[in-house]
Amino acid sequence: MKTVRVGVRAFDAITQVGLTSYFRSRPEVEVVDCAALTANDVRVVQADRMSSQVVAELKQWAAEVAVPTVLVTNELQEHEVMTAVECRVVAVLSREQVSADRLVEVVRAAGSGRGALPPDLLGQLLENVRRLQRDVLSPRGLGAAGLTSREVDILRLIADGFDTAEIAEELCYSERTVKSVIYSMTNRLHLRNRPHAVAYALRAGVI
Repeated sequence: MKTVRVGVRAFDAITQVGLTSYFRSRPEVEVVDCAALTANDVRVVQADRMSSQVVAELKQWAAEVAVPTVLVTNELQEHEVMTAVECRVVAVLSREQVSADRLVEVVRAAGSGRGALPPDLLGQLLENVRRLQRDVLSPRGLGAAGLTSREVDILRLIADGFDTAEIAEELCYSERTVKSVIYSMTNRLHLRNRPHAVAYALRAGVI
């Protein structure tokens, strides 16, 4: 059985001690300091609600290391769902309803790259994504990955080994246009170079 490394962050001392003690009693889990977490580990956060302090810490953690986060909370408002997802929250559990075994099950799922959202929150998330696509991305010619169709075409050719001149010939663009599109895309999405851009598109499932 693969052991999942877990960091615990509760916003009250009693819950912090209780969760840490419980996880240490489970052979499937290894408790480590949150500062030692990597993208292969899981962070468990318990908070009664998404207060400004909770959101600030989640955003800070997401910016530092993209650790999958399991959020145990009393409430999560509709407008907070997207914020949670942006902060690498992959699972949300109701503190009142979750059992100890269910918590470990979800932590192990998060460590394997899966998530868990209650049906009502999943519906809200999908609706938020549709609204984002309709109101923000589509008017700018962008897809869900933040890439235009022209950028996707160029990235496909880069992935196939085409150089700038060959891409320009294939798509009937000038080399200057190809370079401009690549520069604009990498700058907008904070991508370091062409291989990084291809990797981004592969992870997003658009090429």
